[in-house]
Amino acid sequence: RVAEPIALTSIFPYAWKLVLDFNVTDRANASFYAGLLISAFALAESLTGLYWGGLSDRIGRKPVLLLGSAGTMLSLLLVGISTNFWMALAGRAIGGFLNGNIGVIQTMVGELTVNPKHEPRAYSVMPFVWSIGTIIGPSIGGIFSAPADNFPEVFSPHGIFAKFPYLLPNLICAALMLFSIICGFFFLEETHPDMQPWSTVDDLQHTEAETPLFAAQAGTTTAAVDLRNESYGTFNKVVQDQEWNVMPDGTDAPKEAEPQDQVVFTKRVVMLIIALGIFTYHSMSYDHLLPIFFQDSRVESRVHGNKLSSMAGGLGLTIQDVGVVMSMNGIIALGVQAIVFPLAAAWLGVWKLFIVTTVLHPLAYIVVPYLVLLPEEWLYPGIYACLTIRNIFAILVYPVILILLKEAAPSPSCLGKINGLAASTGAACRTLASPIAGILYGIGIDIDFTALAWWVSGAVAIIGAIQVFFINRKKSSEWHQVRARAPCRFMPPEEHRQDIVHIVVQDEEEQEVETNEQQRLLA
Repeated sequence: RVAEPIALTSIFPYAWKLVLDFNVTDRANASFYAGLLISAFALAESLTGLYWGGLSDRIGRKPVLLLGSAGTMLSLLLVGISTNFWMALAGRAIGGFLNGNIGVIQTMVGELTVNPKHEPRAYSVMPFVWSIGTIIGPSIGGIFSAPADNFPEVFSPHGIFAKFPYLLPNLICAALMLFSIICGFFFLEETHPDMQPWSTVDDLQHTEAETPLFAAQAGTTTAAVDLRNESYGTFNKVVQDQEWNVMPDGTDAPKEAEPQDQVVFTKRVVMLIIALGIFTYHSMSYDHLLPIFFQDSRVESRVHGNKLSSMAGGLGLTIQDVGVVMSMNGIIALGVQAIVFPLAAAWLGVWKLFIVTTVLHPLAYIVVPYLVLLPEEWLYPGIYACLTIRNIFAILVYPVILILLKEAAPSPSCLGKINGLAASTGAACRTLASPIAGILYGIGIDIDFTALAWWVSGAVAIIGAIQVFFINRKKSSEWHQVRARAPCRFMPPEEHRQDIVHIVVQDEEEQEVETNEQQRLLA
């Protein structure tokens, strides 16, 4: 998870410059082609994400992750040796076709987290390590691109790195991907519940009470021995794929309420996937526009009354400066992740935090264009203030959407399919975001109003803020599928231990209140 964002974000600082170097178009349209280059990966990923998610349900999570990492490594090498724009575009697309890791990683985190109280911390790991990657990736892309020009004392002006100016950063990222593949092959454990090792009698006899007997339903059911004064049940043996249809108060649901065929993509799941798509769209627009806005020529004359040209041009930074600023952006994201997210999740809870961050998110896009109005001495403080505002909203909202999506899943067995569709939806939205943002930025250059692209992205964030109020938080009844964590084929059925299984079913809002109360007591 660390190596992949390094590979994917290393192109951000030099994508716009690469388009200009390949003489594809003029400055006004370069942002559109840079958007195509960045979004090619996401477009291809959106077409195959659902397939990779379904494949991980059949053959396991680990092999799919390793295949995706190998595809990303191949993509990096193709981009590095590109001699024209279209070759680089094909390299990015191949990487997307062969990579479905985002949805698979989300599924693995859900399968590893059996206690709802641990979900905010578990899902926050994903943006945390992504932030680490976004510190390293842009630094590699910004510092090591065109090494023959930037480091002539080290790299020959007639060598391979002069012929392929963007090979070195891609080689470095490919080496990191290879290292991650090796580590994953030897140390990554399979998390698919149906592909766990079979246990022996001795393993079962030494199972501790704290060990979960079952993979818990997403955020609403825990299955483990618990000494609190709630209901207990005794089973002579554990039966795989046994299902209970229960109401939120723990009572049996009416027989007529039992569905014949389980619906995977319920209305709530679909609405959360739409919310994720809207977020990934405007978030990708921000990531695409930021380095272009930084590198675009700075217009010195800013006194134009109420004319649009008062917000013309960009900030005039170099590629190396952009790499440093974007790396600092990753450091800010780490700080938000480590300090702000735990406090906000404990204070507001998952659902309220989702509402607050989604509603306030448009502010992150509205303020950026005003950076062109700042004097030189206030430029960098203004940049880092804008990045801090954006990181607070983006870092907080992403893990809570994943938690809510896991809670909405009808069964753990369909998490791979749901996360596969979510990954495909996010990839499709990222595909649209970059070229559309590039077109709008080009129009802004023509009319001397580069704020246009930023404020349109803010309008999309406003649509997301409205959509969130149409998502139903409360569920009237829930399906819970209990799978044996350690089934034993060596023990005769009549000798099965009488395992005590504790199943807690709560309304989600009541559960959130209880979790917050426990956190306050611990504090």
